[in-house]
Amino acid sequence: MPSAEIITIGTEILLGEIVDTNSAYLARHLRDLNVDVFRTSTVGDNIERIAAVIRETLARTEIIITTGGLGPTVDDPTREAVARAVGASTEFRPELWEQIVERMARFGRSAGENQKRQAYIPQGAIAVKNPVGTAPAFIVEQGGKCIISLPGVPREMEYLLENAVIPYLRERYQLRGLIKARTLHVAGMGESIIDEHVGDLEELSNPMVGLAAHHGLVDIRITAKAETPAAADALIGPVEATARQRLGNAVFGADDETLESVILTQLAARGWSLNAIEINFSGELLQRLAATKNLAYSGGQSLPALPDDQDLLAFTQANASTCGLGLRLTPGEGQTDLEIALITPGNAKLSRHSYGGHPKSAPAWAANTALNLLRLETLVQ
Repeated sequence: MPSAEIITIGTEILLGEIVDTNSAYLARHLRDLNVDVFRTSTVGDNIERIAAVIRETLARTEIIITTGGLGPTVDDPTREAVARAVGASTEFRPELWEQIVERMARFGRSAGENQKRQAYIPQGAIAVKNPVGTAPAFIVEQGGKCIISLPGVPREMEYLLENAVIPYLRERYQLRGLIKARTLHVAGMGESIIDEHVGDLEELSNPMVGLAAHHGLVDIRITAKAETPAAADALIGPVEATARQRLGNAVFGADDETLESVILTQLAARGWSLNAIEINFSGELLQRLAATKNLAYSGGQSLPALPDDQDLLAFTQANASTCGLGLRLTPGEGQTDLEIALITPGNAKLSRHSYGGHPKSAPAWAANTALNLLRLETLVQ
């Protein structure tokens, strides 16, 4: 199985002016191709530095994918840098120039000399026409290795990856297998406790199991390599079943399921509806509930403080639908305190919790903590 590395090119990424989303997109698709991504890196718009990174990377991996630096301006250096890395010059490709001229004409514009730079690619490279932009891509083969240079504009990169690069990689490296992932979501249980329950599963080689914590939630990622999706499912299934059996109700969903969508689905199945109240929040809870577009959410209020310093439980109960969820955050010395008022048809309770992480993460943690308490309360009624 070949290995790959991703190099994103652009000084604006290093300066924090834009966020690199291309690496994650490429990594997911390479994973699905059964290609191991060993590293990702970012380098600024400097020909010598880009060439040096490419030379270093060629020494240890079979597939290099670069994104960015293929535009028409002087500070778009990828073409020259790749050529320099492999000891070649750049050459003009008339067919690429024709494509650029034609595309510009569609928008009522003329292609200038700066656009002509985009028709130059490393000598001997495989040209990849770009029907969704003006920056052609290219592939430089080096024995059993290759350098694939794609535009940095995400939509263009995605189109060329799916329609040109993936078919190329499948054919060149005879890629027949795939990597499939299943992610279980856990609430109400810390990462170290989960590790005590599933630590032996984390020692497996195929499928591989890993944990990732997110402000009161933990993901268990199960990744399998196989020849077919069905074969991957057969590897993942028993491991998933074991994890669910050991963790019980702490597992609330998988893959794209969210805590709020799972809870509102539970409420809707019972014919219940939820009203929520945030005190001293940033809209975290209300925005997440509203985004589900589930009719079991009947609305909410975000307030800086309770009117006339009322009791949280009483105020939540007075404003509740079938169910009510009231949250109040209070910053403290080295911690953030949280009060949760929980109203269901069979119960009304107030609980207090403390968070020792960064204050800016407190709203996400608080929302997850409260939603999970509502989920568990719903399960027993």
